[in-house]
Amino acid sequence: MRLARVALLAAAFVAALLFPFSSAGTAAERVAVSIAIDGAIGPASSRQLKEALKAAAERNAAVLILQLDTPGGLVTSMREMIADILASPVPVIGYVAPAGGHAASAGTYILYSTHVAAMAPGTNLGAATPVEIGGLPSLPGGEKDNKGTGQPSADPMMAKVTNDAVALIRSLAELRGRNGDWGEKAVREAASLSASAALQQHVIDFVARDTTELLQLADGRTVDVAGKKEVLATKGLTVETLDPGWFIRLLAVITDPNVAVLLMLIGFYGIVFEVTSPGAVAPGVIGAICLVLALYALDLLPINYTGLALMLLGVAFLIIEAFNPTVLLGLGGATAFLLGAAMLLKVEGPGFAISWAIIGPAAALTLALALLAGSYLWAARRNPPRIGGEAMRGLPVEILDWQGGEGHVLALGERWRAKADEPIAPGDRAEVTAVGDLVLTVRRRGAGNDGAGNNGRESTGAGNDGAKQ
Repeated sequence: MRLARVALLAAAFVAALLFPFSSAGTAAERVAVSIAIDGAIGPASSRQLKEALKAAAERNAAVLILQLDTPGGLVTSMREMIADILASPVPVIGYVAPAGGHAASAGTYILYSTHVAAMAPGTNLGAATPVEIGGLPSLPGGEKDNKGTGQPSADPMMAKVTNDAVALIRSLAELRGRNGDWGEKAVREAASLSASAALQQHVIDFVARDTTELLQLADGRTVDVAGKKEVLATKGLTVETLDPGWFIRLLAVITDPNVAVLLMLIGFYGIVFEVTSPGAVAPGVIGAICLVLALYALDLLPINYTGLALMLLGVAFLIIEAFNPTVLLGLGGATAFLLGAAMLLKVEGPGFAISWAIIGPAAALTLALALLAGSYLWAARRNPPRIGGEAMRGLPVEILDWQGGEGHVLALGERWRAKADEPIAPGDRAEVTAVGDLVLTVRRRGAGNDGAGNNGRESTGAGNDGAKQ
């Protein structure tokens, strides 16, 4: 018993000695997670940041490095990203890189929201003025442009949006201890700064040439993380880069409004083709997939539902034009489609604007296809019927056997009973004038062959008749 107690005490003593070393080892294994957002801020960027913050929290990362090189983007996605950064349990270091990159418009707000803000040499930020509300373009000279003058916009809606943006960037500046006056200037006057000027203006915390220097300069700084003060220990951390997955890459493609509109068109016409040509399968499958992707993408974008309704109405008119040619429906459908495309987005941002170089030709091609299909249908309506008894009128037939005023003929490779109101001999060429009760009424087209030929044909006809009977 004494030996067992001694062994137990020794084991407890060794475990107590090893526990601090294990904790130190765990702390030393902490990493810095890094993601790069290169391009317009949109639903894909928001999803990428959200997944990266979740992964960083699960791995107990010391910091998350958010590398930015963006011209701006959607306000809705920007606000989602800011909300995620403010609520993150992992400190976020905003880093504008590489050299030549920029954090314009929405990127400036996001950089202001990060716990630590840094820039690489040769980068810039600013130009955070909200863009115009989406809609029909104004007429030239209709309104005076107040951008860059510091004067309030004559449009009450734009004034409200600008004031809201100023309040947002000032609140972020107060939260992170940065220059709120310059932030307001960036919003109202579209001001921009280089990396060194941003450091002098206290817009960022420091300038770093690379990620290693970034972590060294961030080490020891005290930041507010979800309401708690935390001292960063970032020096020498291993950087683990998280690349966007396939879904985020797909999201980045389909949330381009031009791609979404094209997917919607492909979807509609694929389904219409499947309905009009049952059994093709492929058009229906492709159309359904494209339509679902388009609706999913449009649901993520800040769209104007009036514009969407006009686009759908235009497509419906064009489809009707294809089946019931009137020309008026086709022109009306193309007009409604273009007007809806102009009004589709509530707010347009860099990388999220309707391109007329894409939408215009798509609408013209859709109109041309509708008119072409309508012309073919109109021509088909004017042609004689191609099915049933009416389709056999004027059809050439060969007389197989004949007696009196009736006999058998060969029409379309089939043996038919026939009758005529004029003398006809076996072997003569005739044509159908009417069909009734499965009996063809025929008339002679020209003279028949010689008697021997006729006899031979008659014998053959008789043989066929006998075989069938």
